[in-house]
Amino acid sequence: MKGMIGKKVGMTQIFDEKGNAIPVTVIQAGPCYVTQVRAQDRDGYVAVQLGYSETKPSRLTQGQLGHLRRNNLPALRHLREFRVREGGSAEFTEGQEIKVDVFNKGEFVDIIGTTKGRGFAGAIKRHGFHRGPKTHGQSDRERAPGSVGQCQFPGKTLKGQRMAGRMGNDRVTIQNLEVMLVDVERNLLAVKGSIPGTKNGIVMIRPARRARR
Repeated sequence: MKGMIGKKVGMTQIFDEKGNAIPVTVIQAGPCYVTQVRAQDRDGYVAVQLGYSETKPSRLTQGQLGHLRRNNLPALRHLREFRVREGGSAEFTEGQEIKVDVFNKGEFVDIIGTTKGRGFAGAIKRHGFHRGPKTHGQSDRERAPGSVGQCQFPGKTLKGQRMAGRMGNDRVTIQNLEVMLVDVERNLLAVKGSIPGTKNGIVMIRPARRARR
């Protein structure tokens, strides 16, 4: 199992051997610690829980501190679980440190993060609707969503209708991003393209489930 928790640093560009500029996103990946190993007979599923980003003990609850002190681990702010196959957790021990060298250059990964919150947005911005005409007596309805219901039957707005509402702040997975750089000394990982979230946002990195051919 390969997996890490990281922090989005920002975007930049690197150059390959031919001089082509490649846009990359830099991630501060790890070091992470194995805080708990889930077993099928005890927990009902197999997974590995990782912890990331040391913080002050006063910022955690006593239950969180007790969970980490079982394995003499520092106060870690972020805990995430990575599901593994049956028997895949045998290679991990609680308290083990995992660094960015688990990934290699040229490998494809999936990045999980939370997108930027855009607040309450209208149907044009949220769903890409076209606006209405500005003429023929229409003074303030050019950005309105239009009719959303029916007549006498069924006489209601159907569930799932695309309307105005909260936009962004969703958990999103970007698949098949190529690893362009692995810096073990500075715990940096650079992937080709963009990833969800703001700067300093927490992301999860795992091997690509649908690898490119």
